[in-house]
Amino acid sequence: MSGLPAASVEELSEQVRGPVFRPGRKGYDEERSGFQTNFRHRPALIVGATGAADVCAAVAFAGTHGLPVAVQLTGHGLAVAAQGEGLLVSTRRMTGVEIDPQARTARIEAGVRWEQAIAQAARHGLAPLNGSAPHVGAVGYTLGGGTGLLARQYGYAADHVRGIDVVLADGTLRHVTADSDPDLFWALRGGRDNFGIATSMEVGLFPITRLYGGGLFFAAESVPEVLSAYLAWTETVPEELTSSVSLLLHPDLPVIPEPLRGRYVAHVRIAYTGDTASGERLVAPLRAIAPRLIDSVREMPYTQSGSIYNDPVFPHAYYGNNILLGAMDAAVLVKTVLDVAGPEAPAVCVIDLRHLGGALSRPPAVAGAVGNRDAQYMLRVLTPLAATDIDIARPVHRRLFEALRPWTTGRTLNFIYADEHMPDQTSFVYAPDDLRRLVELKKVYDPTNMFRYNHNIPPAD
Repeated sequence: MSGLPAASVEELSEQVRGPVFRPGRKGYDEERSGFQTNFRHRPALIVGATGAADVCAAVAFAGTHGLPVAVQLTGHGLAVAAQGEGLLVSTRRMTGVEIDPQARTARIEAGVRWEQAIAQAARHGLAPLNGSAPHVGAVGYTLGGGTGLLARQYGYAADHVRGIDVVLADGTLRHVTADSDPDLFWALRGGRDNFGIATSMEVGLFPITRLYGGGLFFAAESVPEVLSAYLAWTETVPEELTSSVSLLLHPDLPVIPEPLRGRYVAHVRIAYTGDTASGERLVAPLRAIAPRLIDSVREMPYTQSGSIYNDPVFPHAYYGNNILLGAMDAAVLVKTVLDVAGPEAPAVCVIDLRHLGGALSRPPAVAGAVGNRDAQYMLRVLTPLAATDIDIARPVHRRLFEALRPWTTGRTLNFIYADEHMPDQTSFVYAPDDLRRLVELKKVYDPTNMFRYNHNIPPAD
């Protein structure tokens, strides 16, 4: 078993409350599997942690035996897959959520999905800064930055972290705040899992109980006009409105709503915290573009906010990446996207264009490592690999990003997906000065680069 003594593994099994899995044993394949099915961990050992003590024991064991360490909850953000070596810490059993309604905070453990935190906070008339998919893990999403449904109004989710419990490379648990460990607190909020394994975090909540939101779906013949009108419209909306537009070919399957089945469509997504009457006025220019196949924009409780994007909840194989864009000619963007990655492209491409700015562009009260705050849009392209071979998808994505390079300001960490052929991404994610600081801090907190199954920040020489 990759040279690990059976007696040592047995000793680890006695130290932790959760299960320990070895290759070929019952439960191993299920434990290592996540949302991304094209790239999967195949480590030498898996620890199914039930709490911080289990994570400490697992990391200490890895240090003793010279093993690199990976961490996984849902597997949405898998960056580099462990293949035949290393130790994987699975946090899916760590599901505690504690709400402090007076302080408007939530303590969220490492195995919590956003849907759990949303439901708990809603009981107190509060909401977290979750993303578009409620089944995504809250901790990894947040420490990667977190560009959520309310992002233009409140900024990055990472900006509202109050404290983090993290297991460091020496196997010790530390409670990290801006006061106790300012450098490490800065690095964790944006550096994600490069400096340790976060076992829980405390985040701010907001007095949001409802939204005016939903989706507008337009047919293929209206897509160029919709995309152009959407870009012009985003220059007029208040910060309380966060939106995006997606271009995709829906499969011809019974599970797809009949008006969308087998059709290429533009899907405009709206999340507005203002009153319904104001929302109606703001959305009216979009409704005037063309007839809608479906119009689901409405008043809704915040607990139904996951219906705005209605992201798929089933595991599947996909390939993709993103770029952040500054000011550019809307006509150039529309033509480039449709020519390179539109419905006639050799690879099936799902385009996701998100409006940034607002609070995202302002420095937070407590600085973090999330960079590229001057971007105006985020453009993600994703190819479902059930429909297209990855070797066909790669050059299409590359051509799109290359065509938009003159307006590209960087990338956002949470939408970079695994690919063994992908070059280093960190120089696109972080500002140069921030990356230098992260590299120096990595040397302090993880000098052997134990935590390297990620978008890696190597320690300084």
